[in-house]
Amino acid sequence: MATTDLTFDTLPAAIEADGIVFLDFWAAWCGPCRSFAPVFEQASEQHPDIVFGKVDTEAEQQLAAQFQITSIPTLMVFRDGILVFSQAGALGAPQLEQLIQGARDLDMTEVLKQVEAEERARAASATS
Repeated sequence: MATTDLTFDTLPAAIEADGIVFLDFWAAWCGPCRSFAPVFEQASEQHPDIVFGKVDTEAEQQLAAQFQITSIPTLMVFRDGILVFSQAGALGAPQLEQLIQGARDLDMTEVLKQVEAEERARAASATS
């Protein structure tokens, strides 16, 4: 599966689905974005079970603001609807492969426990 262009209308469904979603926030004028694009595309072809989405920050300024994108390229990884990685900067193919394997290897039961603990802590601090 090749990369998919995602928009304000299509991104929520992609993120909320079960499985792994890699998002590349980019712009045509960005040199590092253009360098990272073939690496991201190649990974998408090698891992057809993962959604590799591209968000053009110029065309989708509302999404860029919603995700607080301040530097591009920015790569975000979601697993089962939960943000598990976010980092600005282009990656090389070996680093991207390592990140893909890390996303596959995540113990989502443990991740969910951590998310729930953070939500409880936020709720407790909001009421005190």
